[in-house]
Amino acid sequence: MTTSTSFDTDVLVIGTGPAGATTALALATYGVRVKMVTMFNWLANSPRAHITNQRAMEVVRDLGLEEEVIRAATPWEQMGDTLFTTSLAGEEIARMRTWGTGDKRKGDYVQGSPCTMLDLIQPEMESILLKHAAIRGAQLSFNTEYLSHVQDAEGVTARMKDVLTGVEYEVRAKYLVGADGANSKVAKEIDLPIVGEMARAGTAYVIFNADLSKYVQHRPSILQWIATPEAGFGEIGMGLLRAIRPWDQWIAGWGFDMAKGAPDLSPEAVLEKIRLLVGDPKLEVQVERMSTWYVNQAHATEYSRGRVFCAGDAVHRHPPSSGLGSNTCMQDGFNLAWKLAYVLKGFADPNLLESYTAERAPVGKQIVARANQSRKDYALLKECFNFGNGVDTIAKLLDRMRDPSPAGVEVRMNLQKALEIKSREFNAQGVELNQRYVSSAVKPDPRDGVELWARDKELYLQATTRAGAKLPHAWLVNENGHRISTLDVVGKGQMTVITGLAGQAWVAAAESLNLPFLNTVVTGAKGTADLYCDWQSVREIHEAGALLVRPDGYIAWRHSNAVWSADEAASELQQALKSVLG
Repeated sequence: MTTSTSFDTDVLVIGTGPAGATTALALATYGVRVKMVTMFNWLANSPRAHITNQRAMEVVRDLGLEEEVIRAATPWEQMGDTLFTTSLAGEEIARMRTWGTGDKRKGDYVQGSPCTMLDLIQPEMESILLKHAAIRGAQLSFNTEYLSHVQDAEGVTARMKDVLTGVEYEVRAKYLVGADGANSKVAKEIDLPIVGEMARAGTAYVIFNADLSKYVQHRPSILQWIATPEAGFGEIGMGLLRAIRPWDQWIAGWGFDMAKGAPDLSPEAVLEKIRLLVGDPKLEVQVERMSTWYVNQAHATEYSRGRVFCAGDAVHRHPPSSGLGSNTCMQDGFNLAWKLAYVLKGFADPNLLESYTAERAPVGKQIVARANQSRKDYALLKECFNFGNGVDTIAKLLDRMRDPSPAGVEVRMNLQKALEIKSREFNAQGVELNQRYVSSAVKPDPRDGVELWARDKELYLQATTRAGAKLPHAWLVNENGHRISTLDVVGKGQMTVITGLAGQAWVAAAESLNLPFLNTVVTGAKGTADLYCDWQSVREIHEAGALLVRPDGYIAWRHSNAVWSADEAASELQQALKSVLG
């Protein structure tokens, strides 16, 4: 391989999934030369991930694609309750308010972000991200297989193969990003340390078409758990019907015993299982695809080696429980992209890139644990159903759930407890939005001390302007009288100084530094008026204090006290920027 300093691109991204697509889109948006490749002929070939949480929506909002994503998605209000039922047509056992749509939680979600949750299958999300990456200048190559690479002091030389012709060639880049999935060749090649367990349980998935609207229109829900002895195997112990497209395309899923080999996916067996889960013995369906997947519980403790970085499923591998997969992948890419851009443009020292592992590896570890725990948290529900321990028919299950004796009371009390436990999967706003970064790209104020959590940190967002936290959402009002979020006045590839009307010293300081990547926002001024006093109530700093917000919307540094001297403000700001960017 050559080690020429003549570069074909600045960043080479392997993989077009949520992590790779977001990385390439953000880099192209920031004006960085980026080339993205995939060995496949097109994008994801199955629905895969679908839950899109508020933080992922904030990422696409910053990148200017929120409206397009909303048009393609099932809206928040149709994501609905999650059902626990004997079949889709059969008697219900319980309903659970999920995805923050319930009366007790909706206010938390609305207050926490300008973006709602949505349901959008991975192929459609990928197509939106890739289309706009290409529009903004990213190069995209399908049928292009990554083979290997070598790196040197100046860059990375990757060996590629055109899958259609078999021709091999080299691509020279300054940096390489491996977003090539759970069997990542890049992660293996750079020997990233991955801890955990792969393939610890198996699930059968069948994609099918059938109009089931009569069963769900009165109770819209994208997720239905089917409690029946015939689908009672495994940690979850229930079958699944998941709406891909309301309400005529679905996934049917059920666990299988890996010790007995692959499940029976013959057409006759699959049709019988779908009819059982739906509760219609004469249902006609069109089966699109059948597959199996395996439950993983593994994460990388490091995300990079030199000029090579990994993101997405390459570094965190877990089941879809809690809906954290593609959301975390997109956030990996968003975190990495601005850092690569700043280093490539000379805005930051290359040491900034070391903060990628420091910030994202703890998040990867957290979500792998949470997703797997969410599966284990079905244990009490399984106890309520008691399949395999005397309950072997739907009739016996319903008798157990309706038993008027003290034993029945205990079952129903345990059912309530089980649903409360499952809130940690289905209403876990804190898991999704409470990340706190600790790295060289964050300069905490030692006077802040240890953060105290007022409520359960998995369930509830705790908005704060502490360094390392995501900028809180608050509504401002622009010059046309329209509401805009505090998240709308930061980002877009810029570092942002936020201060108030009394913070003129910070405005002067930022102007004196004359940095092309530094933006200043004065809350309370025309265009960013704090008419609701929302920002004033959550900013946690003096009006003449300041925040330094990174391009990804995370707070790099805050000066809580008032500063009235422009010289003092310039000194403080310059030190903060030097600490964060090098």
